[in-house]
Amino acid sequence: MPLVDMPLDKLLSYEGRNPRPEDFDAYWERAIAEMKAVDPQIELRSSEFQVPFAECFDLYFTGVKGARIYAKYIRPKQSSEPHPAIVQFHGYSGNSGDWSDKVQYAALGYSFFSMDCRGQGGLSEDVGGMKGTTLRGHIVRGLDDHPDQLLFRDIFLDTAQLAGIAMSMPEVDPARVGAMGGSQGGALTIACAALEPRIKRLAPVYPFLSDYKRVWEMDLAKDAYQELKDFFRRHDPQHKREEEVFTKLGYIDIQNLAGRIEGEVMMAVGLADTVCPPSTQFAAYNKIKSPKSYELYPDFGHEGLPGFNDKTLQFMLGL
Repeated sequence: MPLVDMPLDKLLSYEGRNPRPEDFDAYWERAIAEMKAVDPQIELRSSEFQVPFAECFDLYFTGVKGARIYAKYIRPKQSSEPHPAIVQFHGYSGNSGDWSDKVQYAALGYSFFSMDCRGQGGLSEDVGGMKGTTLRGHIVRGLDDHPDQLLFRDIFLDTAQLAGIAMSMPEVDPARVGAMGGSQGGALTIACAALEPRIKRLAPVYPFLSDYKRVWEMDLAKDAYQELKDFFRRHDPQHKREEEVFTKLGYIDIQNLAGRIEGEVMMAVGLADTVCPPSTQFAAYNKIKSPKSYELYPDFGHEGLPGFNDKTLQFMLGL
């Protein structure tokens, strides 16, 4: 098999390259406190899309810094007792997608929530307000400002807030909530379960937003990570701020959050992935302390992984 990264035995012991800020834990405790102090002002509107066995809603809530966040919410009509729920997150720049690929969980008696990330391709609001460049991406937004202004900080908090809202619904059993998503959605699945540790099961697929310095050193700051190269070329062409930049990115590096996860993890990795290199994914996986497993696809990159959607559904039946 051609190698685009480390051999598997090295991947399984790799601990990451990106710096971890000294005040990382305090940073996130402060962020969680800010999130919990927000009045979410939850609004449910019946969606135009409906199916006979479920109710479909457009759900809006207020996140940190006052942004209104949108999620699709589907709940089964026939449910005599609190039931499991899933929260789902989408890939970078995208949105929550169609309703029709989500109703399968409602048919199984699960509630299902799918969030639009603020300022990306859906309906969630980006309130802005940070200093510095916003060119070509959300990873770099806030790098020239206080770390609390990093945009992915707020997006990570949105995921945890949505999970908490799901758990607060009277029809949902808060002890039986799972999370899932691919690429950016895989990263947000990990962040969500780290910041809301009641998430019981999580199925991240080739997670993004991990081990930025490793991506840079592999010369893979392109595609989804192109904004890193653009940032240095335009704002630090001699890399005089390199250590500062990568350390600040450490606040929104999912490998540094992964150790907080308490739920069971099943992660999918394509070993030919040149968008989110396998080593960056294993940097996060290797820090998870809860029960975990991985599904390898040796010949696959950042693409559909045959059979993994079925594996995920079977995994979530264990909620």
